[in-house]
Amino acid sequence: MRFALLIIAITVLSACSKEDEGPVDGQGNIQQPVETSFTPCENGLAGEYPCKGYDLLGHMAVADFNAQEANDIWGWTDASTGKEYALMGLDNGTAFIDITDTESLVYLGKLPTATVASPWRDIKVMGNFAYIVAEASGHGVQVFDLTKLRDTGGIPKVFEADGRYTGIGNAHNIVINENSGFAYPVGTDRNDAFNGGVHFLDLTTPTEPLAAGGWGTNGYTHDAQVVTYNGPDTDYSGAELFVGANETQIVLVDITDKGNPVEIATLPYPNIGYTHQGWFTEDQRYFILGDELDEINSGFRSRTLIFDMSDLDNPVLHDTYLGPTSAIDHNGYVMGDEFFLANYTAGVRVLDISDVDARNISEVGFFDTYPLDDETKFDGVWSVYPYFESGKIVVSDISNGFFVIKKSE
Repeated sequence: MRFALLIIAITVLSACSKEDEGPVDGQGNIQQPVETSFTPCENGLAGEYPCKGYDLLGHMAVADFNAQEANDIWGWTDASTGKEYALMGLDNGTAFIDITDTESLVYLGKLPTATVASPWRDIKVMGNFAYIVAEASGHGVQVFDLTKLRDTGGIPKVFEADGRYTGIGNAHNIVINENSGFAYPVGTDRNDAFNGGVHFLDLTTPTEPLAAGGWGTNGYTHDAQVVTYNGPDTDYSGAELFVGANETQIVLVDITDKGNPVEIATLPYPNIGYTHQGWFTEDQRYFILGDELDEINSGFRSRTLIFDMSDLDNPVLHDTYLGPTSAIDHNGYVMGDEFFLANYTAGVRVLDISDVDARNISEVGFFDTYPLDDETKFDGVWSVYPYFESGKIVVSDISNGFFVIKKSE
């Protein structure tokens, strides 16, 4: 039986300047790269972690990043080198990890928060740039050139931002549509020009986002997806659509004309707790939604709602899936015929949605980074990113840190 190894590199390049020596802990000690190795899922466990069909490639604790908590996660593949990188939000900044070598995960460094620490941070990518927001006062949108990750000298660095948009202060989330070249911060101050809704930012010049309007008629937007629509409703072919999770409803808006957004529909549903986040299926017929408070308020097992969006003017609730535990559902993303759900204390749950038309959804795998329990509480997996071509999946756990998993062969 193979066991995960934790190897802490102890070589310090004396020629590096102090500013390039990387993050330091509370005692002023330089933190070194951490390498981890493969642990297969065997007999329902990968080391200490319950699993089904997914192996553990590597793990790094929150303390390895000189932080107290982890939050959001996203990914970037360098088109020039083929290397794969994870971008993980922390309470005090954003960590960058090279996950290219399956046997060796390398922590490259951190971009500190723009102002103060916050347990809420969100990251998205367009091209070679990351855009980062936080629920930190005056934070704005940090812009980071990801090509700087190509050569860090082997020691974690403290990075600097390459740009910063300050037309907003705090924001809960940021959305990007690479097809249109726009970013969309959401969950901003409820008293701002768009009532905490969505701001439109033109990324024509990547390091200098330009304000281009917004939408706040439906109030505060917690999270959203923006797509260039190519789904079954031909009335909206080619339109840019905003699908907002707006606390008590889903909001569907045509934002093709940034100067004149048009509301298409709002979608209520039974037993609303807190309309949190959702994602289209790849054919854009169905929208899969998570409600963050229905498990607490209504006593549901993890509840996932599927809306039929084939008629965008009249969307309907198509099906409801209840998971095997009472853990709270958080962020979820579609990859092919599977839905990867960050399910807090129940870990990452993988749902087969290939037969969603017939209302046949089933769990086909999972990896539980929080083995302590599956209780209805806010701990465990915050988010998951399943879009690397290699099949690696990166996971952020609030208290247990960074994980890389992959489907068992």
